[in-house]
Amino acid sequence: MTTIWHNSSCSTSRRVLQMLQDGGEAPMVIDYRRTPPDRETLRQWITDAGLTVRQALRRRNTPYDDLGLDDPDLTEDQLLDSIMAHPILLERPFVRTPLGTRLCRPPERVFEIMANPPTSSTQDSPSAT
Repeated sequence: MTTIWHNSSCSTSRRVLQMLQDGGEAPMVIDYRRTPPDRETLRQWITDAGLTVRQALRRRNTPYDDLGLDDPDLTEDQLLDSIMAHPILLERPFVRTPLGTRLCRPPERVFEIMANPPTSSTQDSPSAT
């Protein structure tokens, strides 16, 4: 099963969702801001994507600076606490398929974990912008 942690107001997230659908996927779409993952699932997906918690943080249009999350002394657990309290801090979109988990920035990273990536003609379609 394919799952995307999605933010419908994010153009990158919408583009990745469209790429999945263009490749024949019918992903489970989870608005992680309204239905955040539990702590261990969050930690596992970040790890499976080959990232640290810090690398999975989103700074722009979030309370990142107000919370002082640029402090290098903060532990991964403290950063996870911040994401759990403010899900918008999680970078997006995260996608999990049977082939792996990726933070799909840039959007084309999703092709690495798709069984049937869309052809180049669909990748270049105007709806992907």
